[in-house]
Amino acid sequence: MQSETFFYDNKIVRNFTIATIIWGVIGLLVGIWVAFSLVFPETLNPASWLSFGRLRALHTNGAIFAFVGNAIFAGVYYSLQRLLKARMASDLLSKIHFWGWQLIIVSAVITLPLGISSSKEYAELEWPIDIGIALVWVIFGVNMFWTILKRRERHLYVAIWFYIATFVTVAVLHIVNNLELPVSFTKSYSIFAGVQDALVQWWYGHNAVAFFLTTPVLGLMYYFVPKAANRPVYSYRLSIVHFWALIFIYIWAGPHHLLYTALPDWAQSLGTVFSIMLIFPSWGGMINGLLTLRGAWDKVRDSAVLKFFVVAITAYGMSTLEGPLLSLKSLNAIAHYTDWIPAHVHIGTLGWNGFLIFGMIYWLMPKMYRTSLFSEKLANAHFWIGTTGILFWALPMYVSGFTQSLMWKEFNPDGTLVYGNFLETVTQLIPLYATRAIGGSLYVTGMLIMVYNVIKTVKSGSFLAQEEASAPALAEDYTAPKGDYWHRWIERKPVQLMVGATIVILIGGVIEIVPTIMVKSNVPTIEDVKPYTALELEGRDLYIREGCNACHSQMIRPFRSEIARYGDYSKAGEFVYDHPFLWGSKRTGPDLHRVGGKYPHSWHYKHMVDPRSMSAGSIMPTYEWLSSNELDTELTSKKLEAMQSLGVPYSDEYIANANTHLMAQAEEIAADLSRDLEQEISPKEEMVALIAYLQRLGIDIKGEHSKHVEATTAGTLTAEN
Repeated sequence: MQSETFFYDNKIVRNFTIATIIWGVIGLLVGIWVAFSLVFPETLNPASWLSFGRLRALHTNGAIFAFVGNAIFAGVYYSLQRLLKARMASDLLSKIHFWGWQLIIVSAVITLPLGISSSKEYAELEWPIDIGIALVWVIFGVNMFWTILKRRERHLYVAIWFYIATFVTVAVLHIVNNLELPVSFTKSYSIFAGVQDALVQWWYGHNAVAFFLTTPVLGLMYYFVPKAANRPVYSYRLSIVHFWALIFIYIWAGPHHLLYTALPDWAQSLGTVFSIMLIFPSWGGMINGLLTLRGAWDKVRDSAVLKFFVVAITAYGMSTLEGPLLSLKSLNAIAHYTDWIPAHVHIGTLGWNGFLIFGMIYWLMPKMYRTSLFSEKLANAHFWIGTTGILFWALPMYVSGFTQSLMWKEFNPDGTLVYGNFLETVTQLIPLYATRAIGGSLYVTGMLIMVYNVIKTVKSGSFLAQEEASAPALAEDYTAPKGDYWHRWIERKPVQLMVGATIVILIGGVIEIVPTIMVKSNVPTIEDVKPYTALELEGRDLYIREGCNACHSQMIRPFRSEIARYGDYSKAGEFVYDHPFLWGSKRTGPDLHRVGGKYPHSWHYKHMVDPRSMSAGSIMPTYEWLSSNELDTELTSKKLEAMQSLGVPYSDEYIANANTHLMAQAEEIAADLSRDLEQEISPKEEMVALIAYLQRLGIDIKGEHSKHVEATTAGTLTAEN
């Protein structure tokens, strides 16, 4: 059959690679700022848009979607064309995808520091940007499948299976988790509430890690590791088991983020069981990656690219063993809400994602610029500095996590907490936070070395924008040879492969989410729980704007230590009006679910203006702008109408007179503050609304508080005894 000549598009690969480098440096520099702001809170929280709560979301989104996201697209566009022996179907769609993705990132850079946030972890961007993400993602998928359909290579290599599963799963996750009711262009409320919202969010959050930070990167591993080592993949059969088992099991594991919470026990148990099962396909992938290098270990010593790949795959194995183990309730009781979890996550992001991306860039750029890498020594220096940075980042956080858990749970012989003041645990961690920040700085230093190395490499070469290739057209009269492996059938049929992958990933989500939403007994109602007042709802939105849930949880678990410290454990029915839920995932500060009525209004006011005046040694940012900003009530009625549409029982009369009710409560709080602070406090201050919200937290069922504390301190309720 006569060969056809065509040209690979290297320009789109180069563009995404450059974007990866630029956004990677920016995203991680923001991370360093955030890390040092916990060490120097008075200096590095100088303004609202530079405060920890707002920048933490910018860092996570930047690292995931800007750094790793651009790298994924660079690797997919390069490998897909060569595996299919076809140019991307549409240069126009490629360009729209590139510039659309950069526009989304710029939108995040603008909106998140301004406090425009939906509060959902890894999904903080508001609804107009969510729609933009969906549209750009579909453009990417259309271009990918169009290219697959016009391919010249019949067999779909294993990397492409992972790309297909990534596309369909991320689309489903993004759309379902971001189902929101808009109030304005910059404000919306999740259609889910409380327990259901928590389950949907962590179904998304866990699988954002699975299907954005793992499956596409595994596809890159299956392409770039064999290419760099000049070796075939170790086991074709293992790759089949790895793929199908991974995408089926992963989708079930989200509830392990919600162990010991108000989530129904059956959902927690499902999350635990499937998380443990995840060890096997995950390690199958790790083994396949490492054993692909068999016979090439001599090259590893001399090649920085292979060094990065080896450590990346090893970090993948470590994090995918640790994650399932953390889903065991005994370990989760120790680790959850502590710094152990960020340590675990960053082994994956810095080690697995970061190092595989660095290896890919070092291999890719010289190829496209038809030259050799400027300096192998600098690349090796980057490797060792980056590895040291990971160790300095993660090890202190493991120590910090254990320190937190042990101090939080320690009791005196008389049954009182040894460290009753939460701040006593925080001050012990500051040296560890400083070490973590140094580790991050080392990691970024390595990246800057890479930037220099890549620039010098580019200058020494000549970019090949259109790379010539040839291959025969796909034969239409193809007949599979006898004895062909059974899995070849679906590998040659991309539509069937996509449908099969979609069915496999939907099973777990449907079984876990639908009953939690549809079966009312999963979320028992509590008669005393009432909707937030207009002022409290506005205060809750300020809490979301400032990113308070990044440091404070609102979920007291049924442990003796937590009930003794915070009060009665949290019930599912208490969150039925919470759109979105605010349970949090980390306790840099104490849990706030029972903070209502614990302190006078004036304490909260002083604590917000100057945290260290009320809590010496606190690392909390100051929020003095809340005392000078006037509360915007223009959308208050619309917010209540949106909540009413979502099932929150506000009366039409209350909504019609929302601002009157709001001001009446605000004036009461302001009068109390003016008296205690001996200064005039305006009821229109944002601070007043936030105080109203904080004072509401957990008071609806306080009548049950004393008997539960009595029972649990006697040891009748806890899993810790």
